[in-house]
Amino acid sequence: MSQPWHLSWRADPRARALADRHYNRQRVGAKQFVPPGGCLVVLTADAGALWVTSTPFAAYTRHAWAGAWVCSLFRRESGPPASELIRAALSASRAALGEPPQLGLVSFVDQRHVRPTMVRGRQVWGWTWLRAGFELAGVTKGGLLAFRVPPERFPEAFPAHPLDDGQASLF
Repeated sequence: MSQPWHLSWRADPRARALADRHYNRQRVGAKQFVPPGGCLVVLTADAGALWVTSTPFAAYTRHAWAGAWVCSLFRRESGPPASELIRAALSASRAALGEPPQLGLVSFVDQRHVRPTMVRGRQVWGWTWLRAGFELAGVTKGGLLAFRVPPERFPEAFPAHPLDDGQASLF
């Protein structure tokens, strides 16, 4: 497997530019773009794609998949196909965070902000997630589609590339 992801952090300015263009961004321009708690932030070398795996505490989670890891941000503007990036991000998450929790990882799609893909003549939201091995798990109270990948469908652990020397000095 070729790993397209490089480790990043919750306030990386190159990643923040992508986060600011994502539809779920709370405060455009804020230095940090990751929710509180544990996380893995990865960015492609050309800063064309960004992924964040969050590890929220179940007690503070307000959806039906409390205890699952959450893809709190995925944005692809260039690079490999989105489904390939998602699979590689799952692999990097497993390498960095260990074995996935029993509920796996969930991601939420807002149909108001994402265009559907035409599949055999019908509109399908979350097609990229389905191609990456996720299943439609339900709908949140707020109307978001929830896609989930169970632990047994995670790819093998393959770490993201380390931070370069310039970035590592920031920690």
